[in-house]
Amino acid sequence: MSEGARAQRMKVEDLLQRTTWDVDPRPHITVDADKCARCPTKPCVLLCPAGCYTEVEGSVVFSYEGCLECGTCRVICPMGAVTWNYPVSGRGVQYRTS
Repeated sequence: MSEGARAQRMKVEDLLQRTTWDVDPRPHITVDADKCARCPTKPCVLLCPAGCYTEVEGSVVFSYEGCLECGTCRVICPMGAVTWNYPVSGRGVQYRTS
């Protein structure tokens, strides 16, 4: 069986176990805390696949280090509180399939 065929049969969770991050000390995502505090629904907490957003006592706490760079937070934020850019070249998530 070829490497490509084997990778296609793996579960997403298994593939993510192979993923590595080269975290840039400068965040590629910034969150406007004032806008975020006024958000009634906080969809980022539920929909971020990496779990980078958590709610603590009504406030959203954000940690970019485990970001999968999917851009979901930027798209779903109803308040426009998320500024998202790709990490500096060579930094960020590095997907590995083998």
